Amino acid sequence: MEQNLQGKVALVTGAARGIGQAIALRLAQAGAELALCDVQADWLTETAAQGAALGRRAACYAADVSDGAAVQAAVDAVLKDFGRIDILVNNAGITRDGLLARMSESDWDRVIEVNLKGTFLFTRAVTRPMMKQRAGAIVNVASIIGLIGNAGQCNYAASKAGVIALTKSVAKELAKRNIRANAVAPGFISTHMTDQLPEEVRQAMLAAIPLARFGSAQDVAEVVHFLASDAAAYVTGQVVSVCGGMVM
Repeated sequence: MEQNLQGKVALVTGAARGIGQAIALRLAQAGAELALCDVQADWLTETAAQGAALGRRAACYAADVSDGAAVQAAVDAVLKDFGRIDILVNNAGITRDGLLARMSESDWDRVIEVNLKGTFLFTRAVTRPMMKQRAGAIVNVASIIGLIGNAGQCNYAASKAGVIALTKSVAKELAKRNIRANAVAPGFISTHMTDQLPEEVRQAMLAAIPLARFGSAQDVAEVVHFLASDAAAYVTGQVVSVCGGMVM
């Protein structure tokens, strides 16, 4: 089946850096035009420039994903500029880690608002345009923490478990309109933060990974590309763990 995304428009949230940037550029490499969203549009200039260097149209949109009016305005602007949205990647997310006994309500609320409500808002906003097209692919970036939990991350775990449940419900609702919804659940992904961890902490993390290495943002992007493409035309409501075998 075809993994070429030529002629398709991909809306990627949290696209300024890290996993979101890698996903956007992988979709661009496959032929997709890019609608890039982040809380501050000026953060997106590097991603947009790299997308343009690949010969793709790339436009930037500022939106707080937890603000319903801002999300709808961003989606309306994308539709005005591009005429359609074929792929939505809900990648925007934050952490506010802390032990349950000491976690503030504001830290709980903000993580839920960005990670879960933001995914809901963008998904809701693209639903009608995709239904009219009778086609679309939604890929939500969850986490293995949403599958197994993690001490000190009850807010993050709850938000990502919610994203997984939301994904499955959306897949059931929209399947009749040929709209697919799937999730990826990254494990330990190599970032600047993990590079700065003490060696003993890094080794303890690696010991839990059968493939004995951290993942890369590109590892996640490759799976998102597959799920967004026609090669995954018979895949919906699924959660693909990209974790080196940590969750089996």
